[in-house]
Amino acid sequence: MITEEQCRRVPKVLLHDHLDGGLRPSTVLDLARETGYDALPADDADTLATWFATAANSGSLETYLETFAHTVGVMQTTSALRRVARECVEDLAADGVVYAEVRFAPELHTERGLTLDEVMDAVLAGFAEGSRDRPIVVRCLVTAMRHAARSREIADLVVTYRDRGVVGFDIAGAEAGFPPSRHLAAFDYLRGECAHFTIHAGEAFGLPSIHEAIAFCGAERLGHGVRVMDDVTLTEAGADLGLVAAYVRDKRIPLELCPSSNVQTGAVSSLAEHPFDILARLRFRVTVNTDNRLMSDTTMSREFMLLHRQFGYGWADFQRFTVNAMKSAFLPFDERIALIDDVIKPGYAGLI
Repeated sequence: MITEEQCRRVPKVLLHDHLDGGLRPSTVLDLARETGYDALPADDADTLATWFATAANSGSLETYLETFAHTVGVMQTTSALRRVARECVEDLAADGVVYAEVRFAPELHTERGLTLDEVMDAVLAGFAEGSRDRPIVVRCLVTAMRHAARSREIADLVVTYRDRGVVGFDIAGAEAGFPPSRHLAAFDYLRGECAHFTIHAGEAFGLPSIHEAIAFCGAERLGHGVRVMDDVTLTEAGADLGLVAAYVRDKRIPLELCPSSNVQTGAVSSLAEHPFDILARLRFRVTVNTDNRLMSDTTMSREFMLLHRQFGYGWADFQRFTVNAMKSAFLPFDERIALIDDVIKPGYAGLI
């Protein structure tokens, strides 16, 4: 049997993690006191942690997203942003993550007058502080909100800050009624600047959002993408793939799967029904991710353990998923290969 402690020690790669979804409960309380935010539903860390996990476990993406009002609410100063970013890196490194792309939406942190540049500078400074003297590389994905109209402006930040720790762009938020094609100007601009981007798709709205993300917008990765299974028909001989699913597999478009979160938001009914194993066996490029560590009360080690218990995965499987993620990162090619050859494979060598 594999243990969670063993999972913690092996190198892991995380592509889908939201900064405002991974705060420590104690930090939420501290920042609420410092900033005068008085809307928290609890006043001690344990009760607050339980509230977040319970409130997020609704089976609805829209309800799940409502919990972020509190974390975003306390992340409206440069000192708060810097602290949250620093602690994020500290927590990921303690969990054995060796490479992470952490995403956040700068436009959500300007309620008290911060400029977008001030927000970016604070978060990137926090990432740098947290990474110092720790065996982890952290890069940033800048997110635009799909229900808003600032995606082209946010895409500018990707280009402006790409030499300072930003490696790509994302859109997030409720999928229904807000298709990714509303943001074509941002995606066209990013392609023209040779910039990378992923798109939240196939979480709540289903196959049409995946089709739009890849066919119209040119997504390099799919945030979640779990509903690609809607285009897969299982047969006695194996599986028949529809056009969209076949394209995703043929083009090796990575799926940023988040098992715990996918259950919480209703993308799948239970972990037992999660198509992770089917997609892995069909050789889609699957990756393991946390999405929101606070809301899902999870870590990468716990996600590994859930998959181990549910599907019987061992170290060879976890190495494959980790290499999948590293190959799919928006880091330059030579840096990806170095992490695979010098860190990831040696980390699993004595276990396989």
